[in-house]
Amino acid sequence: MRFRRRNTAWLAALTAITSVAIVAGAANPAAIILLVGLLGVALAASFIEVQPRRLREAIPSSPLAMMRMSAQAREASERARRRSSFAPPGINLLDIGLISLVTSSDGSMTMRRGRQISLDDKGVRPYITLNIDPQSADRNATIRFEIIDHTGQTQYVHEMKTFLRDGEMNILADTQLPLLDNDRLPGAGDWDLRVSVDNMTVGLLGFNTTPSLIARSRQFASDHGDDAPTRLQDDTADDSPMTLEDLMRAADKQRQRR
Repeated sequence: MRFRRRNTAWLAALTAITSVAIVAGAANPAAIILLVGLLGVALAASFIEVQPRRLREAIPSSPLAMMRMSAQAREASERARRRSSFAPPGINLLDIGLISLVTSSDGSMTMRRGRQISLDDKGVRPYITLNIDPQSADRNATIRFEIIDHTGQTQYVHEMKTFLRDGEMNILADTQLPLLDNDRLPGAGDWDLRVSVDNMTVGLLGFNTTPSLIARSRQFASDHGDDAPTRLQDDTADDSPMTLEDLMRAADKQRQRR
């Protein structure tokens, strides 16, 4: 808090007028109270400095961007705000979710978006869609994805440097969390996806994982002395990173064929 010296002259004049009115008794009590109130407001305004830039950061950057937010993004943003009052300025979360990679019975790879992930899936990748204001663009930012299981243990952490450009951006994690035959996973339950930009959380989304039916059938076969069932999986599938746009287009083609 800093006093602004340029207000000294008119504060002195207002103080003098108020003092004369009180001492001389020339004004009625209501007028005196009004003058004292004005003097108090003037003193407070001299110490409080309004910074338009901070006001702009506190206001949502684009009403249209807020309208384009998915239901998942609204939920994730609200949970993030309840956890922390700090948010990256000029960055709005439009969408957040998970894309699971599944090996079908014919050995082909399919992709599925949703908040229910099966531990029979080959793996899962998180993604976000951001809207970047011009004043927050043209810089590098650190995007951090985390997946926390139902026991509170972090099962997946991936950080990536991303150059922010103004407008809408789709950001897909470069790596996936392996699910099928991953002995580190504690089992099914309610998990969380947490995403942060420059160490400030922008989204916290809950999702559900279901048990592995393949693992259960193997256990059943082992308990009864039968041979374990053969798992159909394309082990030669390409695990190279794909863009979110590629995954979206592939998922749309799969839905059209159905």
